Amino acid sequence: MNTPLVIRDAEASDEIAWYRLWAGYNRFYEATVPPEVTRRTWERLLDTGNPLFCRIAEKSGETIGFTNSVLHEGTWVMKPICYLEDLFVTPEARGSGVGRALITDLVDLGRKQGWSRLYWHTRENNPARKLYDEFVKADDFVRYRMDL
Repeated sequence: MNTPLVIRDAEASDEIAWYRLWAGYNRFYEATVPPEVTRRTWERLLDTGNPLFCRIAEKSGETIGFTNSVLHEGTWVMKPICYLEDLFVTPEARGSGVGRALITDLVDLGRKQGWSRLYWHTRENNPARKLYDEFVKADDFVRYRMDL
């Protein structure tokens, strides 16, 4: 029997699984996030009064992916904009449609909640770009980033 994929809001009980996936995400991007930032991120993801939110992908009770996103206002639109900041799928689950389902989940959620757009960034050499290009082609904007 083919167990269905479930995508839902993160709950406090997802903390250990999210931390495990978050560590994998940071390894993938060769990033180091201080433990206090990770703890605060998790707290904000669960705070319904915060614009950050997390969607969890699970199959057979196992957490196999997530999206961390932020809703924000924009100067060119009247409805909220969703920035998909982080998307991660366990290596074992890649290629099985989980990433596609997580993005589709945000598209559906955005249509239901009246967002104006959904956007994300990735590295130029990320193999997931093949999937991302099926949703929308990358635009011609260049990102500038200044740490303060």
